[in-house]
Amino acid sequence: MPVPNDLRYTKEHEWVRVQGDEGTVGITDYAQDQLGDIVFVELPAAGAGVSYMQKFGEIESVKAVSELFSPVSGEVLEANAALADKPQLVNESAYGEGWMLRIRLKNPSELDKLLSAADYEEFLAQGAE
Repeated sequence: MPVPNDLRYTKEHEWVRVQGDEGTVGITDYAQDQLGDIVFVELPAAGAGVSYMQKFGEIESVKAVSELFSPVSGEVLEANAALADKPQLVNESAYGEGWMLRIRLKNPSELDKLLSAADYEEFLAQGAE
């Protein structure tokens, strides 16, 4: 499974792509594959606050309901409205159209606590859960 080099990752299988003081957040291709067919995504509204490694929503598949954890702290600028009608976008394009949140970063130093692509690949190779 692809692990893009321009992202930072959590051991809970979320990713963040940073551009300036904003981050786009989603779940990894590995996570969507493990979940199976995604049928519902619950996300916070614009203006909501999120905190580093705290729950920001839920994702439901035909197999299970899982919590989503924010890789960064900040203010939600936008939730991906397309996921309300097409949650399967997460399965189809985990790093593209299946993104979940755009966040204005509150503490960019939190990025240093996240895994690089190489670190995440190693984590997966060691049997990540």
